[in-house]
Amino acid sequence: MSKISEKKRVVFKIGTSTLTHRTGMVNIRRIENLVKVLADVKNQGHEIIIVTSGAIGLGCGKLGLKERPTDTPSKQAAAAVGQCQLMYMYDKYFAEYNMTVAQMLLTKYIIEPIRRQNVINTLTRLLDLGAIPIINENDTVAIDELELEVGENDSLAAIVGEIAEADLLVILSDIDGLYSEDPRKNPDAVLIHEVDEITDEIRALAGGAGTANGTGGMITKLNAAEIANGAGIDMVIMNGKNPMKIYDLFEDKPIGTIFRAKKV
Repeated sequence: MSKISEKKRVVFKIGTSTLTHRTGMVNIRRIENLVKVLADVKNQGHEIIIVTSGAIGLGCGKLGLKERPTDTPSKQAAAAVGQCQLMYMYDKYFAEYNMTVAQMLLTKYIIEPIRRQNVINTLTRLLDLGAIPIINENDTVAIDELELEVGENDSLAAIVGEIAEADLLVILSDIDGLYSEDPRKNPDAVLIHEVDEITDEIRALAGGAGTANGTGGMITKLNAAEIANGAGIDMVIMNGKNPMKIYDLFEDKPIGTIFRAKKV
């Protein structure tokens, strides 16, 4: 069974809760630390792809909206404003470590099997050139996902991993991993460090949505794990609150929950 430290191409999915405070405003210190660690992971020889949430959340903060809007035009407006800020931050902070980022905005129609070759070509070339692709759902036009509120970026990250033939998917969330019960309700809940198969019993452990500023929850992460594992990719769920823990992960320490892909 391969170690995390041996994984070459890694997709990091960064959730809104990792990028923002509970107020919806940017968590500057965390983003600075996160970029520093990811840049260092890349320096170790790993290829990095980022799938990021946060455009709507950051847009709400910049527009002074107290709550995440419920109507589609307002979500699109917030996404349009927030996407600018999101990419500015990634570009600014990665540039401090002499690294180049590239923006890719996708919709579910573009990544359908009959249309995804152009995405594969672009991703492959960017990685060949040493750039870091930063991918987000195109929320200014992808109204199906906005209206359904299904936390598409978790599944999107898994699909990107499949398209990119990644070795590992790491989902940074607001929870340490998959627990035996909801740790917010039961402090005695036990963290499950490894899952070899997603059964009905494992699915029953998933609750509802995560934070008020995000759209995902544990169930969307289990869906992502099924996609990733089905493509032969291991997936880790870990807390993004302390980016330094990523170092521990790549030193093969037991961090978060790893969903093991069955090797054929």
